Amino acid sequence: MAAESPLAWALGQRLELLDTLRGLLSGGQAAARLRLWVFLELAAKPQGRLQREDLNQLFYALKPEALDTALKRLRELGLVVWDTTAQDYSLSPLAQQLQALLAPLTRAVGEDDDMAALLAQVAGAQALGLSDPSQIRHLHAQLARLHDQFADAIESGSEARLREAQPRFERALKLVHRAGEALTALIRSEHDDARLEREARALGNGQARLLTMASQFTRALQQADRQRVTLGSTGVTSSDVRRWLQSHPDPSQLMGEALSMGVKPVFISGHELVDVAEGEFERDRPDPQRSQGLPPPSQAVAGEMETLRMPVELGDLISQLGQLALLAPAGEQPQDGADALTAQPLADVVLGGSFGKAAYRMQLLPLLGDRQARTLQGQTGDLARLPWQAGFLPVIEKVDDPDVLAMSAGAIHPESSQEKNHE
Repeated sequence: MAAESPLAWALGQRLELLDTLRGLLSGGQAAARLRLWVFLELAAKPQGRLQREDLNQLFYALKPEALDTALKRLRELGLVVWDTTAQDYSLSPLAQQLQALLAPLTRAVGEDDDMAALLAQVAGAQALGLSDPSQIRHLHAQLARLHDQFADAIESGSEARLREAQPRFERALKLVHRAGEALTALIRSEHDDARLEREARALGNGQARLLTMASQFTRALQQADRQRVTLGSTGVTSSDVRRWLQSHPDPSQLMGEALSMGVKPVFISGHELVDVAEGEFERDRPDPQRSQGLPPPSQAVAGEMETLRMPVELGDLISQLGQLALLAPAGEQPQDGADALTAQPLADVVLGGSFGKAAYRMQLLPLLGDRQARTLQGQTGDLARLPWQAGFLPVIEKVDDPDVLAMSAGAIHPESSQEKNHE
């Protein structure tokens, strides 16, 4: 029944390659490493045929007996073919298949070996149109294992495990991002093979789960940072103390000669111990050497309170219009020619000071008589409640002012006069 498995059937089709690999790596470690080195060196040479002199120059560091022994095993396995007519060596097609299988061994050992090779195979196969369901399934399984490892680190709540897993998690996300285009194209492409399409969709779900865990990992690190307690003003935190205690060879020696019998603490549950320690650090304790009464009285230090205030020009404008209102009260009925006496040109009210001050007064004039502004508290409401209304004409007139060249024509009128004109 085991032979009917798809994976077992696929391995059964490669028995020749498996026997060759077993023969290449059989025996002691030194002999297997020698044969493997000689084979990979021959496979890396960009020459189709190699003379004996070329081999002697390539393996000049080996003794002739060791080189002959390695070449004899390669010839017996069918990896190297000796041509008696041309007196040279060449690699067989089986050697090329084995070299593709052993190619990852030629790379330097890196921190991303667990995923980099699988991602490279899947992305390269997709680019060449040679995608294989088994490769995708292996990559999906590796992503699932990484997801479970990072999930365990998050659930543990241990800052040490989170810090240890953080570099590996960041490298895994970086590799997934780099191969994201190839994986996305593989998932979205239409395939005739139902197994390939199913594995591609499962790979997409695994990739999404790993990317979603980034926010959970960040929150777990932030939670660990919030639980860290700073001891005094030295900058030493509870995490530093824990890390130092973990690296100490014998914590019982910290007691010194304080007790007649040595104490060896047994840490049963780290979470409860951390909670109790943090609670003790944060609890306020009364100082017995200090008086519990009220402190003696002391003279308060004189201080100043800074508050926001309205611009001075607003108060000056309210005072100016208030004084004009006394000369022309709103309840008095004007007689013939009274408007000419009581109305004030805009230039007399607006101009004065710099251009900015004049522009600020001009912007405040529409508030005169505004019903909504009259309900406000403060100087803005005081300005709106004055018995004046501003009238503007669609005419620009030149004025005699060092800061303003021209302005809109118009005047401010007593409120009763303005209502009469409207009637």
